[in-house]
Parts: sequence; structure tokens; C-alpha cells
Amino acid sequence: MWVSTLLAPVALWAQDTSKARVKGIEEVVVTGQYAPGDPARAVQRVRVIDRKKIELMNAQNLKDVLTNELSVRISQDNILGSGISMNGLSGRNVKILVDGVPVIGRMDGEIDISQVNLGNIERIEMIEGPMSVTYGTDALAGTINLITRKTQSGMLEGNVSTFYESTGTYNLQGRVGYSKKKHNASLNAGRNFFDGWSMGERPSFDFSPRIADYTRYHQWKPREQYFLNLQYGYTLGNTTLNYKGDLFQEKITNRGIPQQPYNEYAYDEYYHTRRTDNAVFLTSNLEGGGKVNVLASYNDYKRTKVSYYKDLVTLNERLTTGEGDQDTTRFNQFNTRGTYTGELADGVLRYEAGYDVNLQNGTGRRIKNQVQFMGDYAAYASAEYQPWQQLVIRPGLRYSHNTTYKAPLIPSLSLRYRVSDKMTVRGSYSKGFRAPDLKELYFYFYDINHNIKGNENLKAEYSDNMNASVCYATGMDKWSYKIDVSGFYNDVRDRITLVPTGNGIEYTYINIGVYKTKGLQANFEATIRNLKLAVGGMVMGLYNEVSEVETSVAKFSYTPEARANAAYTLAKWDATIALFYKYTGKMITYGYVGNVLTQGNMNAYHTADLNLSKSFLKKRFAVGVGCENIFNVTNVNSLLMPTSGAHSGGGGAVPMLNGRLLSVKLDVKLSKK
Repeated sequence: MWVSTLLAPVALWAQDTSKARVKGIEEVVVTGQYAPGDPARAVQRVRVIDRKKIELMNAQNLKDVLTNELSVRISQDNILGSGISMNGLSGRNVKILVDGVPVIGRMDGEIDISQVNLGNIERIEMIEGPMSVTYGTDALAGTINLITRKTQSGMLEGNVSTFYESTGTYNLQGRVGYSKKKHNASLNAGRNFFDGWSMGERPSFDFSPRIADYTRYHQWKPREQYFLNLQYGYTLGNTTLNYKGDLFQEKITNRGIPQQPYNEYAYDEYYHTRRTDNAVFLTSNLEGGGKVNVLASYNDYKRTKVSYYKDLVTLNERLTTGEGDQDTTRFNQFNTRGTYTGELADGVLRYEAGYDVNLQNGTGRRIKNQVQFMGDYAAYASAEYQPWQQLVIRPGLRYSHNTTYKAPLIPSLSLRYRVSDKMTVRGSYSKGFRAPDLKELYFYFYDINHNIKGNENLKAEYSDNMNASVCYATGMDKWSYKIDVSGFYNDVRDRITLVPTGNGIEYTYINIGVYKTKGLQANFEATIRNLKLAVGGMVMGLYNEVSEVETSVAKFSYTPEARANAAYTLAKWDATIALFYKYTGKMITYGYVGNVLTQGNMNAYHTADLNLSKSFLKKRFAVGVGCENIFNVTNVNSLLMPTSGAHSGGGGAVPMLNGRLLSVKLDVKLSKK
């Protein structure tokens, strides 16, 4: 048996099932659906993180909120940022969208999720498993779609939010919105500032740069972010037209340690990131029940590295001339996607047909010929056949032509069976794929430490995925509970892997990897009057590739996860106290260090946040205070232990969180009816 009995996560946090029945369509999902609808009736199993949970967690960016999610693990690089894995597959295989528009700018294959701000996000929708039929490449492990706020209660609304953390975070953002008749518009802007942190550092309000001593260096690098979001919507009859524009800038400062023997100089690095995103959306309900959705977007991503020699006596600085010291990488992408949704035979058959075009450019000194282009042109279709009321069957197919590699044909089949009003069974089989990115195809990097060459003959990775779940939910006016059991299996082939060439010096990418993951979850949540409780856990199996040649190594290594969340509302005081806990279990992997078979262990750790929030003056003012990272997790030990022989594998520590901290949040909301 590859699974064991366990408790598991709650897919939907703080969803009162009884209220959902009364209010019907008020809580909706749109990711992968033909039309906005109740998540309980979606063919795919959709996990929703609503605005209430985001606020109770004091979450500032996507990393903060995903830290508490099961099947999701966070990795941290203090230069490249925060990455994720989902269902045991790396962030290269996770599609991240904002209102259905892909987020670009992967560094080493990962989107830095700490750059994705949540100030204007209404909810987050997550689907585990491939959504490649609808969204194409990268949607192999799962899809995360952030839905921005588009409605408001009054004609004119405004709010200001401030946030402070004792490790040196100071955030400020504001929003103003206008809505009248056919028009609605909003502007959201802010600044996030983090002054850096190292082990043992105490809270300080001294913002002056530490220029000439050892305290100038930080393990967690100082960051400064500015962001601006503009939205406008116009409704005419059955047609809605929306525009969304985003601007994001970030500066990471990496001040070096003073150099021996006299500590009179240091090497400093600055990393600048700029994202510019523009998108237009058109939705039209046609006569006869058909619906058209079209989006067109242009995204531009630029990351620049600048390195200086810093004289700590005169404070003069000059650009360094080493290979790779100065570098600029830029990607831009034009994406347009359109669908037509209709139905036949009084709703027995619903169908969707669409196109998806992605045109991407990459420029940089390390890219072959300093500029490369990739075009992907796809058509896809799916149908929802409902032979009787309880059963929905949804097949899908995607065909695409790519200018660089041969794209695979992608099928999928999903079903939902409602055993009763309280019990729903879901199952799916789907293929997923990940296209080789421009770096893997055209990247050239040669210096004293690196000798990497891209491979223009790479094929796409592809996978087979099976997913099944059973959900039971019931409740009355003042109580409800829900049990959700699910399992998955991923089989990835033609995995793109960096390997040495025949000369043993140069490395390149080839399609040789095979990788598999599997897991089991069982979910429970309950709402009893003012208490909302979610507890659970999961077991995930990770494939050991060396088991193909080493019979002493098991095919799979298993790692557990668990979490417990609780929120209690004090109605008399208009206050809520919330606890968010997660256990991330020990992870075991195998590989070779030289010619020695080596076992690697990432140690287990616990995280927990306790937050209290209270509203004043009819919810115009809200205050939140919290103790985050209660268990004071900083670095997590990662050990290498040879399975045989006398060699020492060594070990190290992986940065995970920057210590226990206190946080304070203040929101001011004003509106005019």
C-alpha cells in the first residue's frame, strides 16, 4: 500500500455550507468553468481562499497565504525570491494567473510569489492537477488563479491599509473606487519595504544604511517594492468591457561583507525587477444562451543585476567587470484567448470551443544571438454532457502548434456524480505538459564556475494524471460540517534535466527524466455558530529516480503534512481570533555525490500564526495584531547521508522564515452610497 489512513486538509476555508445554500451563487468560481458558479457544482475540485481568510492571516503576498496550504511547499532563495511546489512537482509545473492572464518572468523556472501582492485580490482559486487543455504549458501540477476585486457596495469607496512586522517590514497601500450606472473604476497603489534581517537581529527603527561594518550584510536581503493597479469596466446591455493595468517595481539590495585583511572594501549587488501588465477583457451574453469571452494581454518583465566595488573608506564605488556581474534579462509576452460557450438540448449538453495564442520574446546577453522568439498557437474544445441530473461528463482536447518544439496533443476527461444532495464524487484523467522555456532552449552561460549550454532540440515534458475525490457536506442554519477525501497520481515523462556532456565539463539540458508523485488527503471542516474549524493532513509519495538502477532504494519516499485552522468570532465585540497551524514533514531524496549514492533529508518543521482582528465604527476601522511564526523557524536543516561507504555527505541549512515576529495592521474604509 502506498497510502495510509490520515486526516487531511480542508479544501475550502471558512465556507459556511448552510449559508452557501441560502445565498446560492454568491460564492462563485471561474477558473476552468464555463460560467461563474457554485464551487460545489464545479466538475473539477476547486479550492477557494477567500478575502476573509486573506485578511485574518494578515497576508501581504501570495507566499504568505500559500504557506498554510496543504500539498503546497514553499522554497526560499534570498535573491531569486520564493518558489513553490504543488503535489510534489516543482513550481516550473504550476501555472499562476491573475484574472486568467499568465504571470511571466520565471527565474530558474520559478515565479517569485513574494512579488504577487494581495491588496486588490478578492479570492484565490486553486485546481490541483493538469489544466493544460484550457491553459496550455506549465499547468501540469496545478493552476493558481488570483481574482481581482471588480465590485463595490457604494458609488465611491476608499481605503488605506498599513502593515508592520517587527523584523523590519513597513507596508502602505491605498485604494479608491468609483461605480455609477455603466461605469466602474478603481485605482490601487502602495509601497512595501523590508529593511533586511539576520539571525539574532533585534527590531530597530534605524533606517540609515550600514555602509562600513559587518552589520551591512543581511541574510534576508532588504527589499523595496512599488505597485500600481488601474481597472476600468464598462457595461452596455449584455456586453461588458474591462481594462486592467499593473505596474510593479522591486529593488533587492545585497550589501557584501567587508573583505579581509583590512575590511576596507566590499562587493555590493543590486537586483531591479520591473513588471508591466496590460489586459483587455470582453464578455458578451448572446441571444439564444451563447456566451463569448475574449482577453488580450501584453506583459513585460525586466530584471537587471548591477554589481559594484565599494570602497568603505571613501564610500566611492565602481562597476565590477567580472563575467556575469552586470546582466539584464527581459521577457515580454502577448497573449490572446477567446472562447464561445453554448448549450444544446435544454442543458443536457454544454460545450466550449476556444483559441489560445502566446507570442514570447526573450532578450539578454546569455541568450543565443541575444534575442529569441517563441510562438504557440492552440485550439481547444470541451463539453459537459449531463445524461441525467446526477452525472456530468466532461471530455476535452487541445491541439497546438509551436514554432520551436513539437507540441503534444492533450486530452482530458473529468466527471462529477452527485450521489445525493450531500455527497459528490469527482474523478479525472488528464494529460499535462510543460514546454521547454527560452532559457532551457537558448541559454549560454560560461564563467569560472558555470559552463551551461541550452538545447534547441528539447521536447515538451508531458504527464498522465489521475485524480479522484469524495465530498460529503451537510448542515443547518447554525452549524455545518464537510468531509472531503481525495487522491492523486502523476507520471511525468521526458522530464527536462541538466546533465554533463561527454567532456565532463559542459552541462546541457536533455529529455531523460522520469518522475512520479502520488498522495492521499482526507478533509474535515466544521462551523458551529461563531466557531469555524478546519483540521487535517496528507501523505505524499515522491519518486526516487535512482531506484531504476539501485535496487536498495525504494521506489517512493513518503512525506506527511498536517494543519489545523480555527477562527472564533466574538460578535459582541466585533472581533475575531484566528489560529493557523501547519506541520511540514521530513522529506527524503536520493542522488549521487560524485560516484557515491547519497540520501538527502529535509527536516520537518512546524509553523503557526495567531492573529486577533477587531472592527470599529461600523467596520470603518479595523485593527489586527498577531504573533507570526510562533515556533521561531529560521533555517531548516538539510542533511546528506551516504547510504553506504565511509564518505561524509555533509549538510547545510536552507532559509525558510525570518524568525518569530509581531505584526500590526490598520485598515480605514470609507464609502459613499
